[in-house]
Amino acid sequence: MDLIDLELVVGVADAGSITHGAARTHLALPSASARIRALEHAVGATLFDRDRRGVTPTPGGMLLLRHARTICRAVERLRIELAEYAEGHGATVRVLANTAATASVLPPAVTSFLAAHPTARIDLDERPSHRIVAAVAERRAELGIVADTVDLGKLETRTLRADPLVVLTAAHDPLTSRASVSYAEVLHRPFVGLSHASALQEHLEGHALPLGSQPTYRVRLPGIDAVCHTVAAGIGIAILPRHTVNTWITGGSLTAIPLDEPWANRRNLAVCFTSESELSSTARALRDHLTTSESWAELPRPSQGRTGSSRPDS
Repeated sequence: MDLIDLELVVGVADAGSITHGAARTHLALPSASARIRALEHAVGATLFDRDRRGVTPTPGGMLLLRHARTICRAVERLRIELAEYAEGHGATVRVLANTAATASVLPPAVTSFLAAHPTARIDLDERPSHRIVAAVAERRAELGIVADTVDLGKLETRTLRADPLVVLTAAHDPLTSRASVSYAEVLHRPFVGLSHASALQEHLEGHALPLGSQPTYRVRLPGIDAVCHTVAAGIGIAILPRHTVNTWITGGSLTAIPLDEPWANRRNLAVCFTSESELSSTARALRDHLTTSESWAELPRPSQGRTGSSRPDS
């Protein structure tokens, strides 16, 4: 089998049709059909079940498809990086990060990395931690920045820093007199939460189940800026990662009370990747830079009416 065969297998599986798969890989239908038959003969197994509605991969076809996708993605990444190298731009690193990382760790770290590597490029996007793990495992990103409370599967990881969860309240709230609070003690309070797609909210709701209760949300909002504004107005409390709300706390608008739970204090931000051997040299350099605490030195903030804001982890 060759690269064209593998691209054809992916095209046919995605299209559910040999005709459309052939068109996607710029092959004539007779040529595509002959290649599929030759592949099936070579591996000694049927790769696609055929019926009037189209084709679907057999178990053997799914096995080949999984490897074909990995190889095709690697070849495409090779083409892109070689083209960029030839243009003098250096390699592009695809990075996915959860909201806590994009709010607190990445801005200063990315800035200092790019300053030290003038030909490097970073393609950064924000996703919930569980989706990042899936994307990195499927080689759709080289590096992921996640909360290590998610199932990381077989991915390799490096810890970036501790990122404990805290109870966030308005400055005048009675809870501000407490040194710490348990989750059970605050579950009866009205909450300001993140949107339903937030992995952090799913994490909190999962830990509420053994307590026989669930957080009651007065409102769910799409970002930490909105959550912090709402909590500061006394609408409810929130549970968020400590580092994402530093500026609100130091500015006096909000108070953070430690959440006295083992699962809240063991929480870390981590960088994940498939394996050392699969990282490009630029991705490896960025990974190493991120795991150096000096890279997190906070960037100067423009003067605002009050201390700035942050956004949440997911």
